[in-house]
Amino acid sequence: MKLPEDDITPVITRIKRAHGQLAGVLRMLEEGRDCEDVVTQLAAVSKALDRAGFALVAAGLKECLASDEPADLKKLESLFLALA
Repeated sequence: MKLPEDDITPVITRIKRAHGQLAGVLRMLEEGRDCEDVVTQLAAVSKALDRAGFALVAAGLKECLASDEPADLKKLESLFLALA
């Protein structure tokens, strides 16, 4: 299912932000920064990616509800559970 650009643009922004955060985590590790600081930033990256995934699933559900075609509920459920 192709999602509307209006739904994808914020997800792309969120993933780009997470990409930058992950680069920061790598730098922190290479610099020998404190474990607590690294884990805090890693948790932020993880949360950003989770939110991006849930935003994609929500956009897919919205698109299915607006569509005249029957939704593949098993596929949507599988996508949702992949993020759990």
